[in-house]
Parts: sequence; structure tokens; C-alpha cells
Amino acid sequence: MRDPADLYEIHPGFDDVQGLAMLVCLDGFVDAGQAGTQMSTALFESLSGEEIAVFDTDRLVDHRTRRPKMTFVENAWTDYAPHRIALTRYHDLDRQPFLVLHGPEPDLEWETFCAAVQQLVEHFGITLSVSASGIPMAVPHTRPISVTPHGTREELVIGHNSPLEGSYEVPASVSALLEFRLGQAGRDFVGYAVHVPSYLAQTQYPRASVAATEFVAGATGLALPTEELEEAAGATDVQIAERVAESEEVQRVVAEYERRYDAMMSSRGDDPGDRTVLPLADDESGLPTADELGAELERFLAEREGDGNG
Repeated sequence: MRDPADLYEIHPGFDDVQGLAMLVCLDGFVDAGQAGTQMSTALFESLSGEEIAVFDTDRLVDHRTRRPKMTFVENAWTDYAPHRIALTRYHDLDRQPFLVLHGPEPDLEWETFCAAVQQLVEHFGITLSVSASGIPMAVPHTRPISVTPHGTREELVIGHNSPLEGSYEVPASVSALLEFRLGQAGRDFVGYAVHVPSYLAQTQYPRASVAATEFVAGATGLALPTEELEEAAGATDVQIAERVAESEEVQRVVAEYERRYDAMMSSRGDDPGDRTVLPLADDESGLPTADELGAELERFLAEREGDGNG
């Protein structure tokens, strides 16, 4: 492994940054309903920030896979917007400081990147790292949003009942590897996988973003903005209800998901061997797939936006 310190540069003038929480917002992996993406966008648009460290994206990002933007005016290139992975200090609505690690998920040098972030965690005395994203689940939009919490210590996830049980082997992400490595180093990290109805996973689902923000706020004690997300969630909830009312096919899927959800919730506190577990994917024969329903709902929402009703 190369020297992790060569992968980043700390800007001068931030010697007072110590003992803060860090929100990890690395784009590019699974984020059903754009739950984590909308949450971080709301933060960036509502709060002011100061960049305190920047990473060498030439080493981390495959530019041929995710090409940065350039601007061409008349007969000349006038601007270049390279990818940027940075650590930025923000202040919440109560002026409390916190850090955000943001940018595209690295394509290369995962271990070196995680080691570099660990150095920054130690340098700035970061007390807790937090992540949040959406995962598609067989849950209905008509029930309270549930979550699968995960963390480097059991105490960090107390108070959250997850419908997931057993062992799962899934594709890795940099955020997951970072949580794993920081845990090995004795550092606290908690993540929230917000459950998004599988038939809404392909479109924006602000209700999940509101939940993600609230989970992060609960873990960190920060006052984070949710007003615009709440407004968007209310409008989207109305649109979804209208679309469901127009489609017997969608109604059938929602009713089945409600049955599963209610059965799982009613079994809470019983013998763990008898508990109903919500599946990660659809398994009911004869039901439309999540992709089919998601595409249908996405088309409907896009049409309403085009008509000025979005």
C-alpha cells in the first residue's frame, strides 16, 4: 500500500477542528429512492461549509467511467470541473459544527483511501462517523419507514429494530469498507440503510430522505434541515396515492407488502425462530417485478412534473 498521507492535503487554518461528528456521503453505490443523495443535497444547499481537506481524485476516480464536465463556448474550451472528494466543515441550524466527507465513491485504491480517511479521523479527533442510504425492500409506502442500522459497536444501534435477520453476502462499497476498517481501529461508525419500497426504488422518494436525515440527526444530535424535504415528500406522497388508486396491479402489490409488513411487526417480541422477515427482493409469483412497477411510477411522476403538477 502507498503512503495514505500522499492521497490528501489538509488546508491550513483549521487547527481548531477537533472532536466533531463526520457524515460520510460518497455517491455512486446503491441508494434506492435517492434517499442519501437527496439528504446530502439538502444539507449542501441549506448550510454553509468550508473545505478543510481534499483528496487526489486523479488516483481515486476512473475518469473514463465517470467523465468530468467541461464547458465549450463558441470556439474554445472555457472551463473544466474535475471530480472532487473533500472533507468539509459545516454548521447545522443551531450553528453546531460537523464534518462531511463527500464526493464520488472512489473507483481505485480503496484500502489506501480508507487508511487516509482513518488518518483524518485521528488527526481531527472525529468522535463518530455516520452514513445513510436507501435500499430497496418489500415494504409498502403506506407504513412507517423502517431501517436496518449497522455499526462498529452494538451500543450504537440500540433502539432500532431491523426486519433483517441472518447473514447476507452483498457487493462491497467504500462506505462499508470504511466502516469496517474504522471499527477494526476502535473508531465509532454507525450507518442507516433506509428501507425504500422496491416499486419506488428507481425514482426520488423524499419520504425516505426525511427519515435518513432524522436518523443521522438522532445519532449526532445535530439540527439538520428537513423543511424542503418534508414539502417534497408531501407532494410526492399525494402523487403516489393517485397513481396507486389508478392501477389495480399496483394496489395488489401494495396490499401484499402491507400484509408482510404487518405480519412482521405483529411478530415482534415472539420467539426469534418464528419471526417473519421482510425479503430484500420480491418473491411472489404473479406479481409485477419491482423494476416494472418502479418504471411505471417513475413515468407517471415524470408526466405530472411535465404537466406542471410535480
